[in-house]
Amino acid sequence: MENIITEYPQFFTATNLEWKKLLLLDKYKDIVIKSMRFLVKNNRVIINAFVIMPNHLHLIWQIRNGHRPDAVQRDFLKFTAQRIKADLLINHLQVLAYFKVNAKDREYQFWERNPLSIELRTNAVYEQKLDYIHRNPVRAGLCKLPEDYKYSSAKFYETGIDDFGFLTHYRS
Repeated sequence: MENIITEYPQFFTATNLEWKKLLLLDKYKDIVIKSMRFLVKNNRVIINAFVIMPNHLHLIWQIRNGHRPDAVQRDFLKFTAQRIKADLLINHLQVLAYFKVNAKDREYQFWERNPLSIELRTNAVYEQKLDYIHRNPVRAGLCKLPEDYKYSSAKFYETGIDDFGFLTHYRS
């Protein structure tokens, strides 16, 4: 199977349940990074940009041929939720209680349902979303310059250095 891209790049946003700051701890951001790395390594996506904020994340990714966007999104969010839940059960049981839900299909919920996914069909819209992603931590007061925020692709776009090992420049 060829690894051609069949979809437009997508701006994807996932929010923690009720905007709770589940991703405040770096170890949970690292779980998200691990999941993104897995998806790239297994030729399911190309990731051009991302930022992981304390209560949400944004990505620009492209789904590879043979993979459905909804399935990739589901697997990404499910993996991160399962890994975070496992850590909360061991290390932060009191925090886990904040994510208990009254749902038929789950006891805990970490991500809001129906994440946002927008196809980026023009360069102008693409670059606007890229800028939005990279400036998000600055607007939130987490850093002064976008490239200073560790959990973002901004440094990659500023220096060309990919500290995560899975980024592809959107102009490549």
